[in-house]
Amino acid sequence: MTMKNSMRIAATAAAAAMGAGIATHALAADLKVGVITSLSGPVAALGVPYGKGIQAAQAWKPTIGGHKVQVIVLDDQSDPAVAARNARKLVTEDKVDVLIGTSGVPGALAIAAVARETKTPLISPTPVSVPADDGGWTVTVSQPFPLMVSAVVDKMKASGVKTVAYIGFSDALGDLAYDSLVKAAEPAGIKIVANERYARADASVAGQVLKIVAARPDAVFAGNSGTPGALPYLGLAERGYKGAIYGTHGLINADFVRVGGSAVDGLMVPSGPVMVADQLPADSPVRKVALDFRAAYQKTHGALPADAFSAYTFDAYLVLDDAATRAMATKAEPGTPQFRQALHDAIAATKELAGTHGVFTFKPNEPYGLDKRSAVVIKLDKGQWKLVP
Repeated sequence: MTMKNSMRIAATAAAAAMGAGIATHALAADLKVGVITSLSGPVAALGVPYGKGIQAAQAWKPTIGGHKVQVIVLDDQSDPAVAARNARKLVTEDKVDVLIGTSGVPGALAIAAVARETKTPLISPTPVSVPADDGGWTVTVSQPFPLMVSAVVDKMKASGVKTVAYIGFSDALGDLAYDSLVKAAEPAGIKIVANERYARADASVAGQVLKIVAARPDAVFAGNSGTPGALPYLGLAERGYKGAIYGTHGLINADFVRVGGSAVDGLMVPSGPVMVADQLPADSPVRKVALDFRAAYQKTHGALPADAFSAYTFDAYLVLDDAATRAMATKAEPGTPQFRQALHDAIAATKELAGTHGVFTFKPNEPYGLDKRSAVVIKLDKGQWKLVP
């Protein structure tokens, strides 16, 4: 089953064909899940895997708490404004009980605003910072950027890096990555010698790369994601840069590896343990869940996952499964404001829930639920990601 043909598997209904921006609808589904992801546009390299992760999760468990699950998927076209409109449609017209999405930080922030306004729980697979008055309506199954960047900076320090140049997106994700680098680099004794930015849709970063090369940094750290994330590394290779290269967990996907080619060989990035699940110790709480995810993904899509992103939406579904089961015990019925409130409260009470990327414990009004157990560093070696000891 291809992404174009179906974005939803229902227990009692065949999947319907779906075009970009059009939801699929299943019959006789009690629990409604609205999924927003980028099936087109610059962020599709992340959004398509997010969609595949949801497919695998629903095929793995098509009912939650005795209720059939209906998943409605909408394409936001990598546009935050479209993401917000999709969220509003899902809540007001489709009457979903929960939102999951989307693939980029700006879009996730837009959805969070709708979730907050409509009092609908949002489980974001993307890092997101919410305002103090969010009320706990948004949580994310992604690792906090400071935690992941700190793991990379630790590797820089151990390798003797003294100076690092930064290049990242000129949006919320770029800001988040840069701020995290600043906080981690200073205590590690590493000086940031450049802060260059570019738009996701840009075709060249030649000017930015020239400035970075002129600064002669020991290493370059990029705050970007997906296929557009390859651009700085390609530019650095063209200019003959020989220093170390680092990046974020937003680069762990097959399209990035394909586009980057030899220019990204040796790249080190932080990752959830799911990428090296078979190398984890037998007593790891993550190992079994991560291997179950791989098996479910292979059964659904006919191949093992080659990215970290599909696992994030699988984790979102795991959080929903755990919380919705507890919310249903309150006798609140899906499709009602009472159930959305019960689900909100249950998500906030999640404790030591093993997922593919780590172990989740949420607290009221705090969007992040993962700790240091969720971060390892992996290195790209001739097209293959390998664990860095």
